[in-house]
Amino acid sequence: MDELIDILDSDGNYTTKTAMKSEAHRKGWFHPTVHVWFYTMDGRVLIQQRSKTKDVFPLLWDVSVAGHIGAGEDIEISAVREIEEEIGLTITPETLEKIGVFKSVHQHSENLLDCEYHHTFLCELKVPFQELKKQESEVENLALISLIQFSQETWGLAHTQKYVPHSTAYYKTIIKTIKHRLSQ
Repeated sequence: MDELIDILDSDGNYTTKTAMKSEAHRKGWFHPTVHVWFYTMDGRVLIQQRSKTKDVFPLLWDVSVAGHIGAGEDIEISAVREIEEEIGLTITPETLEKIGVFKSVHQHSENLLDCEYHHTFLCELKVPFQELKKQESEVENLALISLIQFSQETWGLAHTQKYVPHSTAYYKTIIKTIKHRLSQ
């Protein structure tokens, strides 16, 4: 779905410009997105398999919930909206814990240069897995896997054919931060 988004400079600062998401992708303009990683207190991580109809990384496993931030939209409100749309879960912004902003550049094709800043959050999953309702147009499947398995499969990008190729530093930050939450 095309939508109006804010355009950022290469350092992640907001400019006064907006554009349709398709144009930003075509021209390689930086823009903000949200990533939300859900985890359980028994040491599992919710991962999402991207729909087979997605333009980029179809059928690869990825962050629990992700999406573009609408032009002028509050980051946490965008995250809450994406969570409800993609997995059918209603939460409040206060349950989100922001853990960082990550720069990401992927040249998918001549006409698709994805330049994003991922505003990344953790959130404890407090409902049973079977209560989640995946958005059919965006999400092929959901899985709740152990943090150990997730670490083994993403650390050093050992399974590049299974997961979206985020940077090793990105995956390490997610894993270390969840481990820290579980040890508290």
